[in-house]
Amino acid sequence: MTPSEPRQGGLRARLVVTRPAFGLDITLDIAMGEVVALLGPNGAGKTTALRALAGLTGLSEGGHITLDDRPLHTLAAERRPIGMVFQDYLLFPHLSALDNVAFGPRCHGVSKAESRRVAAALLERVGLAEHAAVRPGRLSGGQAQRVALARALAVRPRLLLLDEPLAALDAHTRLDIRSQLRRHLADFDGATVLVTHDPLDAMVLADRLIVIEDGAVVQQGTPAEVARRPRTDYVARLVGLNLYRGLAVDRQVKVDEVLFSTADRVDGPAFVAFSPAAVALYRTRPDGSPRNLWQARVAGIERHGDNVRVHLDGPIVAFADITPAAVADLDLAAGRQIWASVKATETHAYPA
Repeated sequence: MTPSEPRQGGLRARLVVTRPAFGLDITLDIAMGEVVALLGPNGAGKTTALRALAGLTGLSEGGHITLDDRPLHTLAAERRPIGMVFQDYLLFPHLSALDNVAFGPRCHGVSKAESRRVAAALLERVGLAEHAAVRPGRLSGGQAQRVALARALAVRPRLLLLDEPLAALDAHTRLDIRSQLRRHLADFDGATVLVTHDPLDAMVLADRLIVIEDGAVVQQGTPAEVARRPRTDYVARLVGLNLYRGLAVDRQVKVDEVLFSTADRVDGPAFVAFSPAAVALYRTRPDGSPRNLWQARVAGIERHGDNVRVHLDGPIVAFADITPAAVADLDLAAGRQIWASVKATETHAYPA
């Protein structure tokens, strides 16, 4: 297929949902076999988008959904070739794991014997063959998540929708199930849309990220592209970077009162980004003339993993990650005046 030829199959949609206090208008183009994660703050429209794809929320004027080159938005929810894993899994409590998975094929007219055969094969695939007769109330969170995934796959969907599939799991279980889910998604030949608020889930599970804020797409790309060049404050916080917008000339970017020297040559409106770990703090102005230096006030201090995150106010708002020993050496406390700097080699600029 040449670059000029339209891609066949896959999911192509414009999701338009208009409400009195909220509007969603985003475009999706997802290839078969591709996993796309929708990220965004609470209220951004992620779950609304997922429900619109599933047929649980109606589209407003201008909205449409095509799957495998066929209109999907004209079909009722139960007739769409979609499998869905809900955040709380929503397994039928009175049915065994086997019958939960067999439920979908049975609803599509498949015989009881064939439905149970399909269910048994899927439970074996997700490592739960020995739990076929167990009801949801006796399953662990990780086991329930795998049953829910098997149930979604049992209808042989062309589109798989995952709504915060790991949110209900504890940290240890989440690590193991995330790894297993990645393998299962790699084997799925349809299109997958994953909604999550966890950047690690998105980075590990998705081939591409689409970031939504206020019902609109603000950034998209591979996990590496989005992490390296965030374009909004939300994305910057998500990937753990300080982010600013300014005006660039060659290798310098003016952000409010601070002039940043950067590792990149840019001209015009630009973003500047650097890691909190790249910020060095000093009690007094350092000797010489270091670049990217500004005076700040400590606005807050909190534990951040094995380090300490210092919130800085001043001409710019920034985060600095330092060791507990450095906090003691600097005698840091809220309200203290401090000097901050970041090396030009760790300061990256790119067009806004």
